[in-house]
Amino acid sequence: MDFSRTVLVTGGSGFIGSHLVCSLVNRHPDWRIINLDNLDYCCSPRSLESVEDKANYTFIRGDVCNPRLLGHIFSTENIDVVFHLAAKTHVESSFVTLSAFQWVNIEGTRVLLGAAHRAQRRPQRFIYASTDEVYGASLHEVFDESSPLTPSNPYAATKAAAEYLVRSYWDEYKFPVIITRSNNIYGPRQHTEKVIPRFLTLLQNNKKCTIQGTLPKSRHFLYVDDAVDAFLKVLERGTVGEVYNVGTSCEIPIMQLAGELIKMVKNIPDSELNDWLEFVPDRPRVDLRYPISSEKLQQLGWRAEVSWAEGIRHTVKWYQDNPDFWSGASNEQGPIRSEPGNNSSQYVASSVP
Repeated sequence: MDFSRTVLVTGGSGFIGSHLVCSLVNRHPDWRIINLDNLDYCCSPRSLESVEDKANYTFIRGDVCNPRLLGHIFSTENIDVVFHLAAKTHVESSFVTLSAFQWVNIEGTRVLLGAAHRAQRRPQRFIYASTDEVYGASLHEVFDESSPLTPSNPYAATKAAAEYLVRSYWDEYKFPVIITRSNNIYGPRQHTEKVIPRFLTLLQNNKKCTIQGTLPKSRHFLYVDDAVDAFLKVLERGTVGEVYNVGTSCEIPIMQLAGELIKMVKNIPDSELNDWLEFVPDRPRVDLRYPISSEKLQQLGWRAEVSWAEGIRHTVKWYQDNPDFWSGASNEQGPIRSEPGNNSSQYVASSVP
């Protein structure tokens, strides 16, 4: 089958990546969608079961830091669009294993950019998924795309550094990059290290929600379907060389979040909420909130459509219906087959730093 466009998604077996891949595969049967993922602990092949037999989907197990692999992909696949989502994202871990975050988030971006830039057929778009955390925290100021980057944790610092690499390819070569910076994204299939699935998993196991520290932290939560729509809107209408915030007005204090989830899962009155809360030490550095403006993206026609009530209800139901999704998940890819409709490939090339 001849495809009109070939799209490479790095980190396509992760939470956001798998939702993006499924949307692309189903919305655009005339596009070939290639998922490059090394199936780290926070990824699961099960996230893509609904598309693994589609003729326009190809899985490549491999490391975005591997220059040999990336060179091979760009020399043989005629990539038109790159969505770069592969990254280490767990903030707490970044304080402990900073070198791993530097390797994947910075070096991986450098390798990918280099391979894409050197390709005989240059991609038409290179979309880099960053985070609102690159701005640092603010109690009152709302960050827009021109706000300075002042990251305050190692994870955010590596994402900001990768942004500078991406931007340098636009400045030096006019390579067609676009950067997105999003709020906290939530929804089905998110790994249990993140706050919403962590609380849900604890409650489902009759354990208390663990609240880090006592400061009044809050986060803006964006449902994953709205995040995917933002990526597709940026691909369709975004201007190369630009940055787009992807945010929501839905700001939820973490204590309120825990209370809502406790009531939804345990069906108890407000008077018993404290029985399901446990305060634990905070991480070394914590930002209280990340308010961003998405007016620039909204001018392209994007709006967050899923309300908090609808999104969290759907998310809770998914985790209740799939309690063993992560506990039973394996990051081992099954048999490698290449027949049409199950287009999996595996490259064995060392990428150990």
